[in-house]
Amino acid sequence: MMNYNFIAIEGNIGAGKTSLASLIATEFNAKLILEQFEDNSFLPKFYEDPDKYAFPLEMSFLASRFQQLKDQLGNRDLFKSFTISDYYIVKSLIFAQKTLVEDEFKLYTRFFNIILNQLPRPDLFVYLYVKTPKLQENIKIRGRSYEQDIKDEYLDKIQDGYFEFIKQQRNLPILIIDTNNIDFVKNNDDYRRMVSIINKEYTPGVYRIIP
Repeated sequence: MMNYNFIAIEGNIGAGKTSLASLIATEFNAKLILEQFEDNSFLPKFYEDPDKYAFPLEMSFLASRFQQLKDQLGNRDLFKSFTISDYYIVKSLIFAQKTLVEDEFKLYTRFFNIILNQLPRPDLFVYLYVKTPKLQENIKIRGRSYEQDIKDEYLDKIQDGYFEFIKQQRNLPILIIDTNNIDFVKNNDDYRRMVSIINKEYTPGVYRIIP
């Protein structure tokens, strides 16, 4: 049994968010919320022409993430011990800040602030820290065609965006786990260490851990 009612696993593209959330949900009988993004028609277009498709991409992500979280978090499953997701709504703002030009981002932020307070906050925000070279390795391995040309610079910008968000938080327990030298998918000992770390009780603040 986990010590939290709602855990959000976050990280950069290819950090292993879905894998970790799925493993934990299976072991602990948790309600699992996975981001539904594969059907987003703007994503391949964005990777080909970011300037043209950034705003419609970010708006479509915001709408779909909000609707999914609102539906899933608003309907508690009495047969599940807690809820775990592989993203949280703040992901939308972090990505948008790095992909949109200034006037687009100002408009985007107005929409974001309207919906933010309509969703419950996670009891624990877990950030999987992975360096860019390993992110690229993971991206290549999972083989999504539209991700294969993602630039290091873009991954660096997203990573910086997460760290900027984390530094600004005061009322949210945030756990940063450095996973560069562990493999919690293939190595059960690494996975057990991850579970042990996440299952501790954390008060609001930032905790950085290297297993």
